[in-house]
Amino acid sequence: MTNNYLTGPRPRLFGHRGSAATHPENTLPAFAAALEAGVPYLELDVHATADGEVVVLHDDTLLRTCGVDRAVSHLALRELKQYDAGFTFTPDGGGSFPFRERGITVPTLAEVLEAFPQALFNIEIKQEAPGIEGRTLDILAATGRSESVLLAAEQDLIMARLRPRCGAIPTSFSFQELVAFFTWLGTQDPPDYRPPARVLQIPEVWQGRTLVTEETLAATRHLGLEVHVWTVNAAADMRRLLTMGVDGLMSDDPALLVRMAAQSGPDENKP
Repeated sequence: MTNNYLTGPRPRLFGHRGSAATHPENTLPAFAAALEAGVPYLELDVHATADGEVVVLHDDTLLRTCGVDRAVSHLALRELKQYDAGFTFTPDGGGSFPFRERGITVPTLAEVLEAFPQALFNIEIKQEAPGIEGRTLDILAATGRSESVLLAAEQDLIMARLRPRCGAIPTSFSFQELVAFFTWLGTQDPPDYRPPARVLQIPEVWQGRTLVTEETLAATRHLGLEVHVWTVNAAADMRRLLTMGVDGLMSDDPALLVRMAAQSGPDENKP
């Protein structure tokens, strides 16, 4: 099996949870809006229901997105589908809720993969226990999408279980792997450092430390790595990071991201 996620031109442009600035995040309308805006990549998160269905949701409860304080892992899929995934979304600070009662539900991973065959997917596995790595890989295989995804996990235990089973599917760095990389970057020790993954997906700044620097980008290029920066929503930040030469940007506002990337022009050094 080959994988197409890291082929094609850079910078790679991502709809973070779809078009989360304009639509309820991690829903079919949000993903459709992101693709319509012109980004090739969709970033999403997965958990599992009580009956083992892998669903697309960032949090482990429905409180923030559906307004109901229920744990995803305590609900069967048929129960989960009864809740309104557009309930809390507001574009104007609570003045209006334009997506309420429009039949928007938390989608399954299979529904998203099948709905958008043209997209490339960045899938972060959020659930640590019980593990859902195998089920996620099974869904990718069943839908024929193993060739168009990257798998991510911030939690080290999830990544340790996942990566040996990925085959040709690329992965990003987990948290402690990022710590190890930036420690190495500051000391060059060990001198024969070997990265465990293909991609660093990082914020520009974390806990007061600027992670995305010219030094970081030079080191990752030397190692053959890519740097994808999240979550970038201001035009000025997009322009600055694109000028620096980052390999990808994730944004809640993919339409703005596409405009800023077009203004910055193609990077002829990044086939």
